[in-house]
Formats: sequence, structure tokens, C-alpha cells
Amino acid sequence: MTTSQENTTVPDLSLNDGLTIPQLGFGVWQVEDDGAEAAVLEALKAGYRHIDTAKIYGNEEGVGRAIATSGLPREELFITTKLWNSDQGYDSAIAALEGSLERLGLEYVDLYLIHWQQPKRGLYLDSWKALIELKKRGLAKSIGVSNFTEEGLREIIDATQVTPVINQVETHPYFNQRALNAVEQELGVLHESWSPLGQGKELLEDPVLAEIAERLGATPAQVVIAWHLALGHVVIPKSVTPSRIQENFASLSVTLTAEDVERINGLDKGDAGRIGPDPAVSDFE
Repeated sequence: MTTSQENTTVPDLSLNDGLTIPQLGFGVWQVEDDGAEAAVLEALKAGYRHIDTAKIYGNEEGVGRAIATSGLPREELFITTKLWNSDQGYDSAIAALEGSLERLGLEYVDLYLIHWQQPKRGLYLDSWKALIELKKRGLAKSIGVSNFTEEGLREIIDATQVTPVINQVETHPYFNQRALNAVEQELGVLHESWSPLGQGKELLEDPVLAEIAERLGATPAQVVIAWHLALGHVVIPKSVTPSRIQENFASLSVTLTAEDVERINGLDKGDAGRIGPDPAVSDFE
């Protein structure tokens, strides 16, 4: 499933279940439902074919309208949605995906993720067993997790002998998750980056990124996205601004040197660079 716009090709990465995923996707976190249709249509126009949403985002219907309006064949699209915390548990997880499919107007999603591990609830293993069943039913082509720790990954794999295809976690140059990524590589789990641009001006104004961007004739945001791609991560930048959507897609044409990648790796601040909740202790509805 390769896609191209003006000779720019999105690489496909292999998943451990034999399927593939477009490495660059379009995220719609914090995009209102009314604006999701226009944003996704703009992304599809730019060349994206991988769209990442979630029940909690409240915009699955808007994403579904964009899919229907686009006229693109379903098999050319890769659609991800996620199981929210309050829907964890076996039966409720089955029902949750059925609800998401209804809102999206789809017969299946390409990837269904447990959105947060939520260890205090103790329901993520039952939820994972439900996702295994949903894959068997063909309602999700591939299944994975989001915001899981090493311990959570090992537990669900050991209990079911089914390995998530992906773990989607906060990842950006100030919080690069190299230790977790090493574990994922050992287990055969692909790494996917949310908040890949760090959600703020501080990162994009970093002098190291500015210097690399100037040399390459790129923007700092493009350099950061190119860094994720160079590391082999799936990356899902989001924007509602047409020019920024196109700019992010054009990151595919930015080529970093090995030295560039190492310099950006060196920006890591460890836990001090984390923006979102810590999956090891997070517990929220």
C-alpha cells in the first residue's frame, strides 16, 4: 500500500502479522468533529492514506464523512482507531469497536489499539483477548496497543502468545523512548510516535534542529518528522492548516545524515522531556 503525490512515496513498514502500515500517517487528536472532515480530506489530497483517530477524540464520524466523500477505494486507506479506557474489558471492548465502526461508516478498521494500559484497572489483558477475537472476526485487520510499558507488553504476550503489531507512545526528540524501542524491537513490536513534534514551540526552536533545517532547506518540523522516519518509527503528525498538512507530508523528501540523527538523539531529556501522562501510573476515564 504505497501512496504518492508528486513522486513522493510513503514507505510501507511490515507488521508482525504479515500486513503492512504506511509509515507516515495523519493524526486527528484535538480536531473537532466538524473540522475533521475538512482536515482529513486535505490530508488525503496531500497524499496521506493512513488516518489515526480514536473514540475519545470525538471525531470518528467526521473522519468517516471524509472517507466517504473522498471517493478513494477502501483498500487504499489505512484507518486506525482506539479502545477508550472506560470501555476496557472483554465484552465492552467488542461493543466499543462495533460502535466505532458504525461512527466511521466502515466494515473494518486496519488497526485497533488499546488506547492506554491503565494498570490500576487491571483490564488490559481481558481487553487484549477481546482484540484478538475482533481480529478473528475480521473487524480489525491488525491489533496493537498504545501507551504500554515493557511490563504490560510482556504480560499480554506471555498470556496470549499474540504480539501486538504496534505500540503507539509519546515520542519526540526531547523524549525519544530509546529504551522502550529496544524492547519493542526484541519483541517484534513496531514503534509508533504520537506528539511527534513535542506539542510546542520550545522543541521546534531548538538550535540543533534549526541548524540542520537551515542546511537542508527544510523546516524544523520537517527535520523532526524525518528523524522519526529515519529511526523506523511510524509517525502521525497532525494539523488542520492545509499548508502545514502539505509541509508535513513533504518531510518524506528530507534526508538526514547519520550524524544528524545522532545529534537529534542527543536532545533527549529522559522523563523530564515527557509531556503526557506516564503509562505506568496513569488512571483516568
